[in-house]
Amino acid sequence: MHKLATLALCLLLANAAEASSTLRCGSKLISTQDLASEIEAKCGEPASRDFLGYREVIDYYGFVNEVPIEEWVYGPKNGMYYFLRLEGNRLIKIESKRKN
Repeated sequence: MHKLATLALCLLLANAAEASSTLRCGSKLISTQDLASEIEAKCGEPASRDFLGYREVIDYYGFVNEVPIEEWVYGPKNGMYYFLRLEGNRLIKIESKRKN
């Protein structure tokens, strides 16, 4: 019985993690790893864009590249703001926060 409860909890947590990696824009859906152009085509122009700097990444072949980091903000939508973190023109994180 304990193993079944643990399994159920793990499944719930996995679903919660998946839910935070997508965002609905009208009838369209964006997900982590989407390109900036796809996000803009589906969600339109963000309310704000902030350039946060650069990050060094090592590619598959061991080469070091600098990629730009941006934060896009959408909202408010029903009192929620959505913060999208893009690295190297790809969406890597979606966070939401209720307006205070």
